[in-house]
Amino acid sequence: MTGEPLLRPPRLRPGDRVAVVAPSGPLSPERLDRGLDVLRGWDLDPVPAPHVRGTHATLRYLAATDEERADDLQAAWCDPSVKAVFAARGGYGAQRMVDLLDWDAVRAAAPKPLVGFSDVTVLHEAFAVRAGVSTLHGPAVAGEVFLKDEATRAHLWRTLFAPETVRTLAAPSARALVPGRAHGVTLGGCLTMLATEVGAPRARPAAAGGLLLLEDVGEPPYRVDRALTQLLRAGWLEGVAGIALGSWARCGPYERVREVLMDRLGGLGVPVAEECGFGHGDSALTVPLGVPAVLDATAGTLVLDVPATV
Repeated sequence: MTGEPLLRPPRLRPGDRVAVVAPSGPLSPERLDRGLDVLRGWDLDPVPAPHVRGTHATLRYLAATDEERADDLQAAWCDPSVKAVFAARGGYGAQRMVDLLDWDAVRAAAPKPLVGFSDVTVLHEAFAVRAGVSTLHGPAVAGEVFLKDEATRAHLWRTLFAPETVRTLAAPSARALVPGRAHGVTLGGCLTMLATEVGAPRARPAAAGGLLLLEDVGEPPYRVDRALTQLLRAGWLEGVAGIALGSWARCGPYERVREVLMDRLGGLGVPVAEECGFGHGDSALTVPLGVPAVLDATAGTLVLDVPATV
């Protein structure tokens, strides 16, 4: 399944109605308002989900109850008037609600862009495996990087509205950790979320045939090692075609993180590109998941066979 391209959603057009949901952690109302203003500036009609401004009564690290967060996402995805769903932020909580979604209804609904990263990795994986839909590993609309960095906003806008203009993804910092070229279908996201999904119901059994994206935040080198070792021991990385590494913000000196990445991934015998410009960094590219692409680790590029949206 990893090697098969997924169903791509339609591109956005001016005037489209879009939903903003909080599938994981609570967020700053001020940042949410600023993010909504950005979307309005794109000539979109953003609609906050009912619980997007909420906080769980006792588990304060959740935006609302699992059922409420699942209901918000379900309603947004299945509403034919909504043309895209944006995550307001990541945090923690997607794992708790993903199995509460009605996946028959999700599959029956028309595909639309689902945008987010970090904890939203769980949803990217679920929509790929359970619904066969391509999604976008992109910034959260109430997140600091989206609000402060014009390049991050511009790349997401082009991916949504003019995807043919961003077929080649390249960051100035990108370079080979292990040189070479590989073709496959993109998948992945936050390393620790991928590791904790191993063995979960209906989780992807392996990354075989895929171009795997990996990044994380706030994980010291030994915990990066632990997550990668979990994927290796579980056989999850067997047959992976290539690996693109993003940012490792607040994970310690990058030299130490790089040593772990080389130790754990360098022996796989596949191209590995590092510092590819996506994730929790100061600026972030939007990367489509579920589309065929060529990773050229030597050149530091990821070239999409097709645009992210149709």
